[in-house]
Amino acid sequence: MTISNSDIYKIAAHHRFQWEKAQDCYVILFPEGMVKLNGSAGEVLKLVDGKNSVKAIVDLLKNQFPDVKDIEKDILAMIDFALGKAWIEQVN
Repeated sequence: MTISNSDIYKIAAHHRFQWEKAQDCYVILFPEGMVKLNGSAGEVLKLVDGKNSVKAIVDLLKNQFPDVKDIEKDILAMIDFALGKAWIEQVN
């Protein structure tokens, strides 16, 4: 699937994204279980809210982490990975 700057995604139905204090990380909860996310994955998915476009997510994270090289490539890779796992879905 090609990801466009204007695409908007949200957490998929039957999934919940949240901070899990006991795990000290963001997680995705779904009927089959839970996935613990690393810090960068959590930062990306925190912005996948059904309102932010891919461009907005990239711009926000570039501003938040100005010293990270190739951050846009990493963000797009995370979005693509999350789509492949069906954690997120495109907003119509």
